[in-house]
Amino acid sequence: MRRDHPVGVGLMGLGVVGTGVFRALTQRADLLAAQVGAPLVLKGILVRDASKDRAVEVHGASLTTSSEELLRDPSIQIIVEVMGAEEPAHAYIQRAINLGKHVVTANKEVMAKHGPELLALAESKGVCLGFEGSVGGGIPIIALARKDLVANRIGAIHAIINGTTNYILTQMAEQGWDLDYAVQKAQELGFAEPDPSYDVDGLDAAYKLATLSTLAFRSPVRVQDVYYEGIRRLRARDFKYAQELGYSIKLLAIGKIENGSLQVRVHPAMIPQDLLLAKVTGVFNAIQVDGDLVGRLLLYGRGAGAEPTTSAIMADVIDIARGIVEETGSLPSVRLETGRSLSSINALITRYYLRIDVADRPGVLAQIAKVLGDMDISIASVIQKETNSQAQTAEIVIMTHESREASVQKALKGLKELSVVKDIGNFLRVEDCATPKEGSR
Repeated sequence: MRRDHPVGVGLMGLGVVGTGVFRALTQRADLLAAQVGAPLVLKGILVRDASKDRAVEVHGASLTTSSEELLRDPSIQIIVEVMGAEEPAHAYIQRAINLGKHVVTANKEVMAKHGPELLALAESKGVCLGFEGSVGGGIPIIALARKDLVANRIGAIHAIINGTTNYILTQMAEQGWDLDYAVQKAQELGFAEPDPSYDVDGLDAAYKLATLSTLAFRSPVRVQDVYYEGIRRLRARDFKYAQELGYSIKLLAIGKIENGSLQVRVHPAMIPQDLLLAKVTGVFNAIQVDGDLVGRLLLYGRGAGAEPTTSAIMADVIDIARGIVEETGSLPSVRLETGRSLSSINALITRYYLRIDVADRPGVLAQIAKVLGDMDISIASVIQKETNSQAQTAEIVIMTHESREASVQKALKGLKELSVVKDIGNFLRVEDCATPKEGSR
C-alpha cells in the first residue's frame, strides 16, 4: 500500500470510550501518522441518534445510524467497536469480519461469550481481531500473551481485574467500612455504577478472565466455564481477622493448570500479605502470570476508565494499520487447541477460613470438629473472637488444612444443621498464588 494513502477507520459508538478514541484519532493525527507510516483517517461513526448533543464536535467524519453503510464503506479498513453490551455489537463484529474488515473491540461481554468463534472466523478471513481493551484496560496483557509469551506454557494466572471491587475491598480493609457504605462511596466517586451488581457479584471479572484464559492457555474458555462469586458476604471484621492471620482479602480471577486440567474461577480469596498482589490497592489492577520459561511476571496499572481503554484500543489500531501499510500482516493469529478438560470448582484443594457464630457453651467445638472430620477436613487453628453475653453466643474463626471444595460445601451444610451453630458468617478460600508444579501443568 502506498504510504501516502490513508488507512480508513470506522467507529461504532460515541460514548465515553468512543469519545476517547475519537479524540485520539483527530487530535493526535500527526503522531499516529508518524507511527503508522500513513494517515489514520476517521471515515464514519455509527450512533443510535445522529441529532443528539455530544461532548465533541464531529468534523470530517460523518455520523450514521446505518451499520451497513459504515461496514460496506470501501474506504474503511478497520472497524473499532466500542458500543458495549452483547448485541448488536456481536452481530456487527461478525458482519465486519465476514466483509473482510479488521476489527478492534473493547467489548468484554462479546469476547467472553463468543471470543473463540470470532477468533476462528478472523483467522479464516485473513483479518485481525484486536481486543486488548477488553481485559485489563491500559495493562497490555493481551499483547504480551499474544506475542512475547507465546513460547511459554502458562501454568497460572492470578489477577485483580476489577477496579471497582478492589477500591471497595481496600476501603473495607483500611477504613473499617462495611460493604454498603464502601459501595456508596465508590458510586459517589464514579467508580461504581448506580447498579453495582455487575462488579460486586463478580461477573465483570469473570468476563475478563474467560478472554484472558482463552489466550493464555490457548484453549476455548467462555464465561459459562468460569465459576464466579462476588463480595457480598464480606464484612469489615473479615479483613480485621485476615490481617491478624497474616492475609489480605482480594477478589481474584484465577486460571490454573492442575494435573492437566484448566480451572477458571473468580471469588474473594485470602492471600499472604507479603505478596505483591496483596499490596494492589484502590482502583488499580494487577495481573500475575507464571510461565515455564519466563517465570513470574506482574503487570500493574489502571485497569478501567476512558483513557486506559483508549490507550489499549489505539495500540491495536496502530498495529493493524502498520500491517496494512507495510503489507506484512500485523497482530499474530490466535490458534486455539481443543480437547483440554475444564476442572470444576468442586475439585479445588486449598485451605479455608470459616467465621461462625455459635452457642457459648461447652462441647460446641467438639460437635463442629466432628462434622468437619467426617468430611476429612482437618482443623489447623481455632480462635474465639467475640462473645455476646446477652445472647450467650460466641464468634469463632477456624482455619483448615488443605481440603477439597466439595467436602467443605457438604460440611457447611452439616454445620448449619447443628443446633449450636447460630450462623455461618462467612467462608473464604486461601490462595497462596504459588506457581503450579511442573508435573501438574
